[in-house]
Amino acid sequence: MTKNSKDLRSNCPINFAVETFGDKWTLLVLRDLMFKGKRHYSDFLASDEKISTNILADRLQKLDENGVITKSSDPDNASKFIYSLTEKGQALLPAMVEMTAWSASYDSLTNTPAEFLNAYKTNKDGLIEMFKSQFKHQ
Repeated sequence: MTKNSKDLRSNCPINFAVETFGDKWTLLVLRDLMFKGKRHYSDFLASDEKISTNILADRLQKLDENGVITKSSDPDNASKFIYSLTEKGQALLPAMVEMTAWSASYDSLTNTPAEFLNAYKTNKDGLIEMFKSQFKHQ
């Protein structure tokens, strides 16, 4: 389903993003898909932030309804689903990279890998392409 700002508070692009991602869990689910290779429901539950099952189910459903992710049956286990980023979801990668770098700059306790920060500083476009190439193998 393609969503637009027709039924939202305004047609402001920031409002559209806030209404799509404006809670404390959605961007973490996207982080896990983009950077940590998580693809199954149980993978997301194992994240450090300890998302509850009902919140996770809701966020995955909303991301699916908004066309940011897809959900498909796991060919290796019929009782599991695989979650993947759509083209729309993959288009968020540069923004997620920027948020990660920004947070690392201002959080003295960041757990951002040094390799990520080095690649960001020396070849940001190459870093983004490296992550994009991983999407093709999912």
